[in-house]
Amino acid sequence: MQGLLRIFLIGSGTISLSLGVVGIVLPLIPTTPLLLLSAACFVRSSDRLYQWLIHNKWFGRYIQDYRDGKGIPLKAKVMGVSVLWLSIGYTTLFVVPLVLVKVLLVLIASYFTWFILHIKTRVKS
Repeated sequence: MQGLLRIFLIGSGTISLSLGVVGIVLPLIPTTPLLLLSAACFVRSSDRLYQWLIHNKWFGRYIQDYRDGKGIPLKAKVMGVSVLWLSIGYTTLFVVPLVLVKVLLVLIASYFTWFILHIKTRVKS
């Protein structure tokens, strides 16, 4: 089971890293939260990938700023919350028919909105 979990975490980290890289170019995809998710997956599955990520010259700064308590950029917060609510809104209105699931999705989105907004906003340096 440990091997399967490790493969799942490496795969999830790689996918979120890929989306985070795309988010550098496309403004609708939030880079910082996806890089943080990648780091969380890699730290639990592959020390080599985690070390590569946090010392990477392009991505490492995002993660280091968060870990050092400097926060995440305002743009990342706005994009993260916007994409979150657009996707949850679409899903609850057009995809999910069960009211209980809709309520659950809104509660989850509310929690993550609260979480993102309570992270310190990084001031440009």
